[in-house]
Parts: sequence; structure tokens; C-alpha cells
Amino acid sequence: MPSVSRSAARPKPAQDLHAQLPELRPEQSIELLKELHILTREGRLNQDTRRKLKQVYHLVQFIEPLLAQVLAERGDVALADHGAGKSYLGFILYDLVLKPRGQGSVIGVEARAELVERSQALAQRLGFERMRFLAATVQQAMQHSGLPTRVDVVTALHACDTATDDAIDFALARQAQHLVLVPCCQAEVAGVMRQHKAFALKQTPLAELWRHPLHTREFGSQITNVLRCLRLEAHGYDVTVTELVGWEHSMKNELILARRMADDRHGRQERARQRLLQVLDQFGLQAMQTRFAV
Repeated sequence: MPSVSRSAARPKPAQDLHAQLPELRPEQSIELLKELHILTREGRLNQDTRRKLKQVYHLVQFIEPLLAQVLAERGDVALADHGAGKSYLGFILYDLVLKPRGQGSVIGVEARAELVERSQALAQRLGFERMRFLAATVQQAMQHSGLPTRVDVVTALHACDTATDDAIDFALARQAQHLVLVPCCQAEVAGVMRQHKAFALKQTPLAELWRHPLHTREFGSQITNVLRCLRLEAHGYDVTVTELVGWEHSMKNELILARRMADDRHGRQERARQRLLQVLDQFGLQAMQTRFAV
């Protein structure tokens, strides 16, 4: 019986990689995954970045149909990714969705200039011609000449505190068709609730929901996202809230998806506006009306 060498019996690297990462697509750029340090130089999965990659792939499942829809409707699509960081999401969306179609652009907005320079260099090396990167905060991007007048999809992955609200402002100003938001580390509303806690405890037993400091932080975060959803609905968006990934991967787990509706169904916008004002009043957050203006 002929012997089988150890090298022949050993699975090929590509097969081994696909076994570790079933989400990997045949046409995906291995070179990109190496450049993002998702894979090692030998083409094996970097376990340190596996959690990050799982989150990005999960987001791609939500965003790919949105890009395809806009492309089908108008033959082009522009996506602005705020707080892009190293642009994991933008690069993978471009590689998987836009590059094969030969249409559509991705603009990464990131305040840290060194990350923008790194992303620009990587896009150039890979020939990703329709990717651009701006060194700007979300607020600065509102008036930035480097952004197109029309932006169809706005994403903000783990944009901390009020940066998520700034991304919403940007989307509303550009009349974006879709928003994909993963909020992170909201502190502003909790700070206001903390200031008025003693008064609230005298007025309503509901204040027990945020009497303890930990609960103030967590409940403030919850209320912030509720207000964001109401604000989007008041501006004519249909909103869905779901999990980003399993809790074992991230505690910042809320994913907000918003889709602009063609018309105001049964006065939903006004009802959402009234609800928003009522929530602000109920929890002593009148000072936040400017932040969540409709």
C-alpha cells in the first residue's frame, strides 16, 4: 500500500482558511485581508482580528442589499462611512459589492489623518479607484467639498457619543436613502439625567430606573437610542433595531437600520415628533431638544 506523505495529507491553506472562516467568498481579495491584518502574511486567519471581522461581515449582510437596491434604481451609489478608523467596513464593501459591479463609490470619513493616509495608500495599491478618504470629523464633513452632494447610504460603526447624532445630521442634510448605525459609549443624555436625578426621584417612581450610577449610564444609553429612532421616524424614515452580533463578541451590540419612505404613512412623522417631545419631557431632558431637533 503506497504511503501518503504528511505534506500531501495536510489541507491546503485556502481550504484550511475557508474552514475557519466560512463567510469568505471565492472572489474576495486575499491581499486586502492581509493588508488589513485579518490574515497573516502566510494567508492564515489572524485570531486577534477574528471578532472584528465577524462584526464587519455581519454588517455586510445588511448593507449589501441596500447598495444593490440603489444601484438598480439609479445606476450608481455613494456610501459615506463616518468614523471609518482603518476602514475595514469600507474596504470589504468595496471589494465584495462595488468592485465586481464596476459602479459605486465609498468615502471614508475619519478625523485621524494618519489613518486616512494609510487607507489612501492601501486603496491606491489595490487599485480601488472609487474609494476616497477625508481627514475630517463628522461635523466638518457636513460642509466638506470632497463629499458628493448626493450620498445614498450613511454608515457609522461604533461612532462614540454624539458622533452618531452628527452622522444622523449628515444623513438628513444629504437626504440619504439608508442609514446603518452602531452607536457607542453615549454619555450626553446620562449626564443631563444625572444633574436632575434628585428632583426626578421626588416627582416620579420611574426615576428608580436611573437612580444608581450604573443604571444612569445604561438607561441613558437606551434612551439616547430611542430618541434617535424617533427622530429618524419624524424625518420620514422607517426604522428597525436589531443586534449587531452575539453578545459574546461585543457589548456595544445595537444596530439601527433606517430607510427613507416615499411618503408619510398615516401621519407617522408627526406622531413620532410628538412622542419624541413627550419622552424628553417625561425624563426631564428638555435641554436636549436641540440635539434631537425635528
